[in-house]
Amino acid sequence: MCWQCDHPDKTTDDYVDVLRKTIEDHRWAVQFVECDKRPFAYTVGLHERGLPELLVTGLPAQTSAKLLNVIGQGMVDDGMVLRPAEHIDCGGRFLLEVVEVEHPDVHLTFAIRLGGPDVHAYQLVWADDRGRWPWDRGWGHGRRRQPVLGVRGSKPA
Repeated sequence: MCWQCDHPDKTTDDYVDVLRKTIEDHRWAVQFVECDKRPFAYTVGLHERGLPELLVTGLPAQTSAKLLNVIGQGMVDDGMVLRPAEHIDCGGRFLLEVVEVEHPDVHLTFAIRLGGPDVHAYQLVWADDRGRWPWDRGWGHGRRRQPVLGVRGSKPA
């Protein structure tokens, strides 16, 4: 269930306080947005460190959180710099391509609320089990959908 469902007597401001505490304790938070066919998750708090927020679509909550935390940790702890069109092999489990999110204000509600209108974000687009991308013919991952929320960049030199 969602936080608001579990705390019907609380306000959105109360939840923002929970996010602030999570960021204070863990350096960033992961916000999951439930939806049967098009769930997505994003980070909140990386912007405060001068980094882009991260977003992933079409994966279950636990998988999304693990993926976002691994890449977030690489950025914060190891100085990983992401660039649009870059490919990342995430431990052989996921092949990712970085896509700049065109309108972060539409999808990253709490990141914008805490970080302001200048928040920018990268989507971590994942390839299917056969290495095909959502923009490739024949991409498929069962009933899951993976909306791409930006325009693919040119391959880095």
